[in-house]
Amino acid sequence: MVLRPTPSTWTQGLDVPSRLFCDRDSTDYEPYEEDDEFVLTIDVPGFETDEISLAWNDGVLNVAAEHVDDERGRKKTDHRRFRFPEDVAEDEIGAQYTNGALETSLSTADPSTRSTEIPLEGE
Repeated sequence: MVLRPTPSTWTQGLDVPSRLFCDRDSTDYEPYEEDDEFVLTIDVPGFETDEISLAWNDGVLNVAAEHVDDERGRKKTDHRRFRFPEDVAEDEIGAQYTNGALETSLSTADPSTRSTEIPLEGE
């Protein structure tokens, strides 16, 4: 499990979705503030980089993953949405996937939210 700092006060009172890509009884995932950006770290074990997609749409970060195991005839699909309370510079959104952990950073900016795909770097 990825450890993260205590969430800041901006998350208090928000209905932030939780438990992304993990056992539904495990720790909640909440973004935290670091300097002038939000950081969201999520455990996503068992997926390859090309099986994970991220998109930003009107203040909401959409994270989806799909893994198909043809040998066993199984398909694993997960999807979660995270709403952010401030405007985010969509051209400065970054994501890194390393050793089963997905870290997304979203810089705060002037109001200008549009839908966009987010490139994912990693293994």
